[in-house]
Amino acid sequence: MVLFPQLKNFLRKFSRTAPITEEFAIAHDYLTQRGGAERVVLAMHKAFPEATIYTTLYDPENTYPEFKNAKVVVSPLNRIGVFRRNHRLALPVLPIASSFLRVPAQKTLVSSTGWAHGFNFSGKSLIYCHSPARWLYLSDEYLGNSTHPLIGAALKVLRPALIRWDQRAAQKAGPYVGNSTVIRQRIFDVYGKDSEIIFPPYSTSSTDVTEPISGLEEFMANGDYFLVVSRLLPYKNVADVVQAFNRLGQKLLIIGSGPMAQDLKKIAKDNIRFAHNVSDAQLSGAYAHCRALLAVSYEDFGLTPLEAGSYGKPTIALRAGGYLDTIQENLNGTFIEKPTQENIYHAVDTFNPEQWDAQQIREYIQKFSEKQFVRQLRQKLASL
Repeated sequence: MVLFPQLKNFLRKFSRTAPITEEFAIAHDYLTQRGGAERVVLAMHKAFPEATIYTTLYDPENTYPEFKNAKVVVSPLNRIGVFRRNHRLALPVLPIASSFLRVPAQKTLVSSTGWAHGFNFSGKSLIYCHSPARWLYLSDEYLGNSTHPLIGAALKVLRPALIRWDQRAAQKAGPYVGNSTVIRQRIFDVYGKDSEIIFPPYSTSSTDVTEPISGLEEFMANGDYFLVVSRLLPYKNVADVVQAFNRLGQKLLIIGSGPMAQDLKKIAKDNIRFAHNVSDAQLSGAYAHCRALLAVSYEDFGLTPLEAGSYGKPTIALRAGGYLDTIQENLNGTFIEKPTQENIYHAVDTFNPEQWDAQQIREYIQKFSEKQFVRQLRQKLASL
């Protein structure tokens, strides 16, 4: 009984709002990987280079190296190395870490996939929502069968409490901006909030310098391979792509990492190669010399077709999610209806590289430029 008041005072102390000491800040869930959301945070920081970035976990070696140029403030959870290496292990305790993470800024631009909107903001916040937490509202799709059984069991038990925390965080947070049509609808369905759409920008960090990926020089030399750039998670449907290419016998390069990596390598035949932690120049080289990109996952937005488009390359995409915003059929890509082996097999087997106009593709994606993204964000922030 004596410990309870002490614990209560401890929690109250750390949940207090800190006095405002900064004019502007950026917040993001965790910087532990290289993905589309992290690319968006880089674009935000490029627009506001003096802003401190607040996040629960930060692993400089496994996210984009450009973050080393920013001031990054982390939660105490970051001291636990296993969480930095695998943020999924921390999912059940992230609400605590998020609630205690104070952001003492007058205005905060928040990049959220589920937790950052629950940080302790001293001033006003604008929530740029990539999606309400997938592991809470789309948990079966997000976690699949690759998650550690203990984590899956813990999330199942804690899910009602985590959802209550998430709903309270959303109601306390500032206005929301969705990154696509499907996410605007999901924000309304989950939180009951109306939101505007600001499309995220395709990456402009790549330079004109392109390099082959070490060890894959010969494989990439003739530009006769198809490309997948994706985290290796169940909902990305990369296993179906692998099985389709096992039958096709055509060359496939998969760039990405994740819990399914070893399983995918075990089933892949010799016409398929894997790479991860590639440099920007190597990723540019992979895009520049591929025949086409495959993007067959259920994405909230999906930046990779735009990145491929910056090199004039078309995309074979799933007719769902954010691809409905970014793909104009027969201009910068073509659709499959379902992410099945048969559909992927047929789309690749009938792919005609002669039908695509690289210059038209490059012109089309300019509507998703970083300049446009920053202009819209500045307007929204000014209205807070």
